[in-house]
Amino acid sequence: MEQPVRFGEARASTEQPSVPHSTHELRSDARDNRDRILQVARKVFAEEGIDVSMRELARRAEVGPATLYRRFPTKEALVTEAFREQMATCTAIVDDGLADPDPWHGLSGAIEQVCVMHAQDRGFTAAFVSAFPQAVDFAQERTRALRSLAELIRRAKESGGLRRDVVLDDIVALIMANSGLRATSRQSAVAASRRFVALQLRSIGARPDDGPLPPAVRLPLMAAIR
Repeated sequence: MEQPVRFGEARASTEQPSVPHSTHELRSDARDNRDRILQVARKVFAEEGIDVSMRELARRAEVGPATLYRRFPTKEALVTEAFREQMATCTAIVDDGLADPDPWHGLSGAIEQVCVMHAQDRGFTAAFVSAFPQAVDFAQERTRALRSLAELIRRAKESGGLRRDVVLDDIVALIMANSGLRATSRQSAVAASRRFVALQLRSIGARPDDGPLPPAVRLPLMAAIR
């Protein structure tokens, strides 16, 4: 004798199996996660430097550590991707300096702009000077920027604008020292950078410059002392 079919069983038998998310949706989710991770990493690196742990970055990006490592298998991969745009901008600034008909003006302008970039972003200097063996593109872009800067230095010497004993290492040291400025806001950091760079340019320039310096900025240490 046939057993009666209950309504619930009949409904279950006619339901279609669930359809998994489309490849497009999965790719969209992956892109969203990657974009969010990069957005958070850029903000954190700019404000705190690149020593923040991957686990902490995952927490702030509101993704699991596994998701973070799927997108960026190493800290090196995340750092270099986060600063790829800044590195390209840095190279473009130096190239613009090379295009200036006055090499000293081109060099001083390039140094000022690059130092402002570094003052605004604490992590960029660390990324710039770090050795990233796996980040071939990043390293190549940095090498190109430094070679262009060396050429700009050579031209500035020949034009009589730059002291003859200045070398590329001096300019790199200037940029690194500039990154050590600490101010209470990004605006103050930029202002402090402009004054610091103006002072340094007067020390390496071959021509006297008696023009006014950019305004001084009250830095946290001096504020505490006074």
